[in-house]
Amino acid sequence: MEITDFVVSEQTTIKEAMEQMDKNARKIIYVTKENKLIGSLSDGDIRRFILRDESIQTVVTSAMNTKPVFILKNESSNGAMKMMEKKIDSIPVLNEDQSIRNIMFKSNELIQGKKINPPVVIMAGGKGTRLYPYTKILPKPLIPIGDTPIMERIIDKFHNYGCSNFIVSVNYKKNMIKSYFSEEERAYQLRFVEEDKPLGTGGSLSLMRDYLNETFFISNCDILVDTDYTDVMDFHQKNKNDITFVASLKNTQIPYGVLKLDKDGLLESTVEKPEYSHLINTGMYLMEPKVLDFVPNNEFADLPDVIMNAKNAGLKVGVFPVSENSWLDMGQIKEMENMIDSLGVR
Repeated sequence: MEITDFVVSEQTTIKEAMEQMDKNARKIIYVTKENKLIGSLSDGDIRRFILRDESIQTVVTSAMNTKPVFILKNESSNGAMKMMEKKIDSIPVLNEDQSIRNIMFKSNELIQGKKINPPVVIMAGGKGTRLYPYTKILPKPLIPIGDTPIMERIIDKFHNYGCSNFIVSVNYKKNMIKSYFSEEERAYQLRFVEEDKPLGTGGSLSLMRDYLNETFFISNCDILVDTDYTDVMDFHQKNKNDITFVASLKNTQIPYGVLKLDKDGLLESTVEKPEYSHLINTGMYLMEPKVLDFVPNNEFADLPDVIMNAKNAGLKVGVFPVSENSWLDMGQIKEMENMIDSLGVR
């Protein structure tokens, strides 16, 4: 579905809005004027309007709720709570100018307004040794989070924002991964690039040069980043970055008193249970094709090393920060359990 299935102008008639509502099957329509949200219209609003013996040829402004519930894009993490609080099934997310950016639903579905479609590289060739014994049976990309493999969740998240071209590097248990994703027809293109030997997160890019001729995303196969991917693209392009890290703010508290010494080794001060904040690499990036010039051919390389070589050569590297709760990682068993709990899919 498209966002246009849920949005009408203030000149739309009640009859036309009802037809639109039948089309989206969600019993809600949002009304805009000059692209700004001015009201909402539910099937209940229409029913009450008709019971007043009003004409359905009247424009929607006569029946709409003029104080619709909404959230701003920087509050999107509070969408589910807001819907629960207001006992509603959907909520529009607005840009600063009050235009509708996307629509969130109680079912966790997200209807996007702005779409992007850069290629997405998923690094899925590792053995996942930190997840033994699970990965002795299944490759890490197929480990289920709830009833859906982690890699499928990653792809679905990107696909929600419009991405339809996925390139996946595989090695360990590659046939299992390829077999799973070939079992049914999908609404996106999935291309597998096979490593004959472990090449690491950087080296495997050398096998994809022919497919990466425009700005592209990279994601590890064991993470979920809950942010607006169109914002990441806008940030990358606005700042004219060659590489953009998606980084999570991480707060760490030392559960002890920390001693600070002076230059002579004598006590200078004490700090009780200090808290430190750091930006952590989530394993998601946005890159320009020129970065591939710094990838060795068919040799093992870690992606952070490739990025530092590119930076030292003069390429511009930026950082897009997200909140601590926006990043879920399943690289280790405890983290995998945390991801399952956070998504509520146990």
